[in-house]
Amino acid sequence: MFSDVGGLEILTLIVMAIVIFGPDKLPKLIQDTMGFIRKIRSFADTAKEDIRSELGPEFKDFEFEDLNPKTFVRKQLIGDQEDPLGLKDMKESLDIRSVLDDKPAVPVNGRAGSVSFEKAAPAPASAGAPLQPGERPPFDPDAT
Repeated sequence: MFSDVGGLEILTLIVMAIVIFGPDKLPKLIQDTMGFIRKIRSFADTAKEDIRSELGPEFKDFEFEDLNPKTFVRKQLIGDQEDPLGLKDMKESLDIRSVLDDKPAVPVNGRAGSVSFEKAAPAPASAGAPLQPGERPPFDPDAT
């Protein structure tokens, strides 16, 4: 829940709380806040148990975390199996080095075995007429 809050930010919040509420009222405020959080948590747990009991025995494995769309999709596609789609076997069977070693060297910019880093003219984005040097491409306000 607070994984993105750093130490300096927590220290700033503590200092602000001491300044705003004062050192005398701060312990009572923390105690009241913790009691409120405990009541809310117990209310949520009671509500979850009531929902589970009302759903019946066919939903005994139901977890509320499964309602999260990411968890639901992952569970429906992958299930409880380790690798149902065989992706691990496909990854192991694909050897990129052997594919690259089988292909002959392709000349680049007319020279075999070397690469040129000269700036080439950009390819036109559409199938229309090529742009002249210095000419700006047409602007489409609906595409942006």
